[in-house]
Amino acid sequence: MSTKALTRSLMTPSLFNDFFKPWNEWFDNGDLLERILTVPAVNVTEKPDHYTVALAAPGLKKDDFKIAIEGNMLTISSEKEEKKEVKDEPFTRKEYNYTSFSRSFTLPEDVKQDSIDARYEDGVLSIQLPRKADVKKLTASKMIAVK
Repeated sequence: MSTKALTRSLMTPSLFNDFFKPWNEWFDNGDLLERILTVPAVNVTEKPDHYTVALAAPGLKKDDFKIAIEGNMLTISSEKEEKKEVKDEPFTRKEYNYTSFSRSFTLPEDVKQDSIDARYEDGVLSIQLPRKADVKKLTASKMIAVK
């Protein structure tokens, strides 16, 4: 299984977090620079009867995910928008946060695309990709003579 696309919307180096640390504590309890948009980490495991794709995405809900298959391409994406408004005299503070990511994987030929199952528990999206039983992989190498 190979990764086709990896997109990252924004990245703030940790040097900036350390540099601005005293000021971060004054504004929004230091959360402002910690809202870095990142691409979630993915673990892909292969078993004799299935593949598992586990994507670490804490803080999301199962409805936030979009999982699509187009041809032999599996795409996992999410978009989340948050708005917060605090009204105090004599000012109004409005905050807006938008996060998104997209990960795409090329599926092996032995995946049963009609039997794929996805679950979201404890901040981890787990996608089970069952393998076809009738597809046999060649394990031995063979040399072919040139005539």
